[in-house]
Amino acid sequence: MATRNPSRTSATGRLGPEDRERSWRRLGEETFDLVIVGGGVVGVGAALDAATRGLKVALVEARDLASGTSSRSSKLFHGGLRYLEQLEFGLVREALRERELMLTKIAPHLVKPVSFLYPLTNRVWERPYTAAGLLMYDTMGGARSVPGQKHLSRSGALRLAPSLKQDALIGGIRYFDAQADDARHTMMVGRTAAHYGAVVRPSTQVIDFLHESDRVSGVRVRDVEDGRETDVRAHAVINATGVWTDELQRLSGSRGRFRVRASKGVHIVVPRDRIVSETGLILRTEKSVLFVIPWRNHWIIGTTDTDWNLDLSHPAATKADIDYLLAQVNSVLATPLAHEDIEGVYAGLRPLLAGESESTSKLSREHAVARVAPGLVAIAGGKYTTYRVMGADAVNAASVDLPGRIQPSITDKVPLVGADGYHALVNQADHLAAEHGLHPYRVRHLLDRYGSLVHEVLALAADSPELLKPIPGSPDYLQVEVVYAASHEGALHLEDVLTRRTRISIEYPHRGVESAEAVAGLMAGVLGWDEAAIAREVEVYTARVEAERASQDEPSDQAADAVRAAAPEVRPELVEPVS
Repeated sequence: MATRNPSRTSATGRLGPEDRERSWRRLGEETFDLVIVGGGVVGVGAALDAATRGLKVALVEARDLASGTSSRSSKLFHGGLRYLEQLEFGLVREALRERELMLTKIAPHLVKPVSFLYPLTNRVWERPYTAAGLLMYDTMGGARSVPGQKHLSRSGALRLAPSLKQDALIGGIRYFDAQADDARHTMMVGRTAAHYGAVVRPSTQVIDFLHESDRVSGVRVRDVEDGRETDVRAHAVINATGVWTDELQRLSGSRGRFRVRASKGVHIVVPRDRIVSETGLILRTEKSVLFVIPWRNHWIIGTTDTDWNLDLSHPAATKADIDYLLAQVNSVLATPLAHEDIEGVYAGLRPLLAGESESTSKLSREHAVARVAPGLVAIAGGKYTTYRVMGADAVNAASVDLPGRIQPSITDKVPLVGADGYHALVNQADHLAAEHGLHPYRVRHLLDRYGSLVHEVLALAADSPELLKPIPGSPDYLQVEVVYAASHEGALHLEDVLTRRTRISIEYPHRGVESAEAVAGLMAGVLGWDEAAIAREVEVYTARVEAERASQDEPSDQAADAVRAAAPEVRPELVEPVS
């Protein structure tokens, strides 16, 4: 088994330009226990799991960390209340345990409790039926660290959510789950893996597999920023590419043990004042459920659940998707939402295991892991909440190809970077704000994004106090956060900052366009961009936003996909896999 060099461990898992260059040299010069392909939450979770077991691990991602499914979820850490109806008790129990770990130990700075109101509409059977399900949910762990269910009369429910129609409910039940910024959480898991010695390198695409006799012995990768290529040797490779699992499987020349089916989920974002409520909502629909989720100064409303067989990299929301969401939520709102209320729209693809059911909403959220060839393991399916378990299962499956015995998984005891000291800093927020000349609410916002890494962020403004001013056009974020994204968080392009390190692209009606030039200018100082590079970044990002807006006026997936696909790719050397 390869030995990790502790001297290469980053104090906070920094993913800056210098670290990127050092990582490239390591990829070409060293032999790893594991190479993990895919920088979504399962991939970074597997990288952290392997690194904390003492393995030498590298993770490569063709685009940005969380650039696929893991930045486009409902942003919930939930037990999957609706899976109780599908009798998936094991999945619910497992998810609730993971939610508890995130809230209390692993990521308290990123994962927060959130309440939901379930409006009751049937006087006879619905309250006892739902109460029994929630009692089971609470008993399985749903009431740990958060309040248990609370039953409300119609007047009580309407006091909690005055925007609901009077005749939309006869009562309600309030319960709690948890939520997180999925893209930030995924990136922080990746940084934690780097902190424990893993090579974590975005914009690094697998273009081929290495073989020795009948076994996979590594991958050939291309730096999609400059076109360099190198071989990365490893005892085993884990395919954690989600909806791209089948494509990578074909590239490896191995026959997969399961197939992955992409299901499109669309969400819309509206201002908080459009729905007057102290709680989120969970509504039954004919097909599944609809969430109305509190999101800072906004509401996230979703989701849809439909098959998607087009471009995996850029799933497109259609006018029909948006109309469906508006119709569902407006069925219970006294003042209906209109298209003009929408600030942002995003579409993501769930990697579901292909099964017999024709309805994607009924496909199991269980995951599958298989050793598909000597030296190659694939993992897919599952749900965001159980990423840690999935990562451990993938590493366990790969262990048969590693020399020597490996240690058991310990990630249930490993806090993410930024977690240690977070609670004390929350108590000290007023002092920290006074020290830096910020309003306390600004510091609390930073703490919920960076945890105890807030000191690193604010240190960048020590000699440049102007960085503590808001980003032009996006006042919820500070300019120093852009600099930090490029210097510490692996952001290489304008899109990475506007859509994932911040959520400007979905939280403002301009979708980041009004902030693009200022943000590109801030990134340029870290990444060495000249005026031409800045102009290109702004141009490509603006074209992407225009294409997404236009696609959302199209009636069908095919039409929306064609419009969205016309936008240019920001990573110049990226090659789309052949289906």
